Amino acid sequence: MDLLSVSEFAQQHNLVERTVRNWCAAGKIDGVVLIGKTWSIPADAQLPRKGKLKESPLLKRLREEKEGKISGGIYHRTQIDLTYNSNHIEGSRLTHEQTRYIFETNTIGITETSISVDDIVETTNHFRCIDLIIDRAEEKLSELLIKEIHRLLKTGTSDSGKSWFNVGDYKKLPNEVGGNATCPPDEVHARMKSLLSAYNAKSSKTLEDIIDLHQQFEAIHPFQDGNGRVGRLVMFKECLANGIVPFIITEELKIFYYRGLKEWGHINGYLTDTCLSAQDNYKALLDYFKIKY
Repeated sequence: MDLLSVSEFAQQHNLVERTVRNWCAAGKIDGVVLIGKTWSIPADAQLPRKGKLKESPLLKRLREEKEGKISGGIYHRTQIDLTYNSNHIEGSRLTHEQTRYIFETNTIGITETSISVDDIVETTNHFRCIDLIIDRAEEKLSELLIKEIHRLLKTGTSDSGKSWFNVGDYKKLPNEVGGNATCPPDEVHARMKSLLSAYNAKSSKTLEDIIDLHQQFEAIHPFQDGNGRVGRLVMFKECLANGIVPFIITEELKIFYYRGLKEWGHINGYLTDTCLSAQDNYKALLDYFKIKY
């Protein structure tokens, strides 16, 4: 773990040293260590919040409906729409109706076409992933949490039986996305650590910060498979954590979404506009269920 002195940490965040010392003494910075009379601070430590972020009306409703097992509300609709679209973008052949049926009855119903067992397992796993990001929405984004999402998503699939696949941990073998090279396996940890450190250092996050995090995550492509779904779950979680209306990338937006990821850093408007369009769709749902945002 890289440690910084009070002076270095204060300079990194443009703070007064005395303020940082007071935070350390009050236990407001996670991971600080007192060595003799000197505080050492993890380089990726998050600044204390000025006040606890108030739970948004949406997050409150999602939690209430989840705990109450209430059907037909925003939680029900989010589970089905987010799971169906995110899986479908990655090649799942399950229909929206089949996804709904699995969520509501834990069965697949009668079908005239063959269905991949992995599609079914990953669908039920994705429901659990959504529960996880609702329960732990305000938790600081970390490598451990991201790996936990991946483990939940891929547990019980045919991939989980392959030792080289490394379910719940970073990739062992090089991979590519869309014909483009991604981060080599031996560099993934360092790249992810750097990405999350920079992101968590922001005292408040904007929609653009979250989109930028997503694009960089997908460019690193840290897992052997499942990167797109994990990345979109993280985006949804971070929107909930920061009081930003979340969004679901639909099959109809897929081509624009991929173009936006590719052009980010050159023409950021492509991906931003796509996410804003998806956000408008989710806002329409919130209007229907009379949830303020």
